[in-house]
Amino acid sequence: MSDDLPIFDTLLLGGTMMDPASGRNGRWDIAIKDGTIAAIEPDLSQHAADTRFDLSGRIVIPGMIDTHAHVYQHVTGKFGLNPDMVGVRSGVTTLVDQGGPSCMTIGGFRHFLADTAASRLLCFISCYLVGGLEGHYYPELYGPNGVNADHTIRVARQNLDIVRGIKAHAEIGGQSRWGLDVIRTGKQISRETGLPLYIHLGQLWPVADDGRVPDPDELIRELLPIMEEGDILAHPFSRHPGGFVSESGEIHPIIFEALDRGVRIDVGHGSHFSFDVARRVLDAGIRPFTLGADLHGYNVRVPQPGMASDEKAGNPFSGVAPFSLTIAMTELLALGLTLDEVLATVTTNPAIMLREEARLGALAVGREADISVIELLNGRFKLSDNSGAQVLAEKLVRPVMCFRAGRRFEADSPLIPDAIAA
Repeated sequence: MSDDLPIFDTLLLGGTMMDPASGRNGRWDIAIKDGTIAAIEPDLSQHAADTRFDLSGRIVIPGMIDTHAHVYQHVTGKFGLNPDMVGVRSGVTTLVDQGGPSCMTIGGFRHFLADTAASRLLCFISCYLVGGLEGHYYPELYGPNGVNADHTIRVARQNLDIVRGIKAHAEIGGQSRWGLDVIRTGKQISRETGLPLYIHLGQLWPVADDGRVPDPDELIRELLPIMEEGDILAHPFSRHPGGFVSESGEIHPIIFEALDRGVRIDVGHGSHFSFDVARRVLDAGIRPFTLGADLHGYNVRVPQPGMASDEKAGNPFSGVAPFSLTIAMTELLALGLTLDEVLATVTTNPAIMLREEARLGALAVGREADISVIELLNGRFKLSDNSGAQVLAEKLVRPVMCFRAGRRFEADSPLIPDAIAA
């Protein structure tokens, strides 16, 4: 090494850089200095650095963005997971909490989580006063009387540095009680704040007790004309009524009309993923724009305080059912999407959805060093959907590490399965 070459904090050497934003796909080295990407060159190996990583055989990508997280820990009951367990410890640098904070609770979200977590936290503020409490148990809290448009508009405008959209639910349990009144109010909030509206699809609550069962196909037909360019539909692969697939098994034609006018799709995996539905939707030519893991305390097992054996072992999260954003990526690969398409759903496209293209979703000199390192393993891997159906995948995406503003985090989250080989 020459003494007159620049000294960097960190060098990432020998990896395959894949950056959908720039189109770079090949061997590039990256240098980090003072939390910023200082250089991207074919060979930086002769430069001095405090720390060097040989990433041969690994894939280096922009810091991954999970567009559907539930990490308002302690406030949203069992729903909210530890943000860094879902984020940097899973190789993900940015999380978007979907509807956890409301106009009444966003102060706590900022003070106790966004300002303290190692992961970058953004949110889509709930249009409901109660936010993301354990609302699947209490549908009566999510009706028109539980929404204050003026308050939500005011608070969203005051917190635009972390608020990136508005969250609401369109599902037949709510439709049976109050129609789509809340959605229309959510759209009002969206328009007056200039933020996109993010809509949950798929039944969440039981229908009302009056015996009237709504037509889930009618729900879609009423919902989509309300949505505008840049708004987002979540859970396209849901197995629950009220999704992309009609009662007759066909894709609703109005879905294509909405996509043509710029409505976007977020996978929102969670408890709403069916391989069968996904195949139908993808076979119809529909591609997701973004991929959110939608992890929460009801679809992963988080040990409760008092599990002494886990605590003594130094792992307070031991025993969590394994699932992560990279497993959701693996499932999309198994369904026939290319690696380039899958990577775009967790890097470039989320940055566009969040209107953060200037700082997120790409690797470029001068940008904050938000970088994820993954590996693509070959073999036979067993994947399961929420109905219990299984498929065998030949590729597995696995996180290795990430850098958040230049700070390195090992991908050691218990949400990452040790092995799922068939």
